[in-house]
Amino acid sequence: MTLVKVRLVSGRSIGQGKGKELGKFSQQYFQSVAICELSSDDMNILAVPEGGNVRVKTDFGDVVVKAYTSKQSLPKGIAFMPYGPWANRLTDPETHGSGMPSLKGIEAEVSPALKEEVPTLETLVKNLYSEK
Repeated sequence: MTLVKVRLVSGRSIGQGKGKELGKFSQQYFQSVAICELSSDDMNILAVPEGGNVRVKTDFGDVVVKAYTSKQSLPKGIAFMPYGPWANRLTDPETHGSGMPSLKGIEAEVSPALKEEVPTLETLVKNLYSEK
């Protein structure tokens, strides 16, 4: 299976902010937050089309999101995800007393997931909080 190892960085984005204003259950929020931006080199290695599904996996969790070539000049080996429930699935819940988890520089693996669905917010919440 093809995969790339990256350092995952999450942060605010304009699309995330606009979508949040419409509501976290809006289609615009989903389309602007359930994404991973990669360098063109990493997209080529993965052989994933623009908007194709990828699985991002860290030691803390994994999630399927849409992959896009970053419009910023991301170097090879760096991935960006906007703040939100999809990125939160990948972060260490430990805050070391600060109240804020580490959201930058997380070691991750990205692999194609073209036949898998990107979970909706409803699905993420249900899977996270339902009894197992």
